[in-house]
Amino acid sequence: MWIGVKPAPHTEKKGFLNMRIKLSAFATVLFLFAGLVLAGQVAGQKNDSKKADKKEAKAAVKKEAKKADKQDAKMATSKAVAVLHPTEGNTVSGTITFTREGNAVKVVADLTGLKPGTHGFHIHEFGDCSARDGASAGGHFNPASMPHGAPADKQRHAGDLGNIEAGQDGKAHLEIADSVLKLDGAGSILGRGVIVHAAPDDLKTQPTGNAGGRQACGVIGIAKP
Repeated sequence: MWIGVKPAPHTEKKGFLNMRIKLSAFATVLFLFAGLVLAGQVAGQKNDSKKADKKEAKAAVKKEAKKADKQDAKMATSKAVAVLHPTEGNTVSGTITFTREGNAVKVVADLTGLKPGTHGFHIHEFGDCSARDGASAGGHFNPASMPHGAPADKQRHAGDLGNIEAGQDGKAHLEIADSVLKLDGAGSILGRGVIVHAAPDDLKTQPTGNAGGRQACGVIGIAKP
């Protein structure tokens, strides 16, 4: 025999329905939360992937830059030479080498056919010795637009090499290291002319040092190392 109040059928159904709704809502929230977590993981993976790609790209750029620097170093000119021939009416000839040594260029000159005494010699603007008197070589090589001076002066033409001394036999030898001369890049002496003069360079008269006529002319070219 039933004692008490028996719940109405519709009340039981309503409670069951509410529970299903709550469970469904909880499941939905749980699903959305899982989706957000997954999305965050995916985004994090993408960011990590982008960072990795950037690192790889930077590493590749650095590698190529180092490779280019090595290639430039290999291609850099280490030695140049000028073979001098006499201008009309003169007998001066010889060779001048230009060799890279650290931050300087070593100049070694060996000449013959000179009158005994001091002779100015300079690098000139153009590698053109076609004129009989050497005038086609132009003026002193002076890319920085400096006044004429001695090789040791702070202000001087890049082409100011000073003087060379010839003995009684007409031969002259000179070795100097010059930190202004360049074998590559802006201000390179490659393709320029070299002139030996009849008179001494007084190292002060503008713009040529009053070194007189041009007795020999040569063009600076790349030499075999």
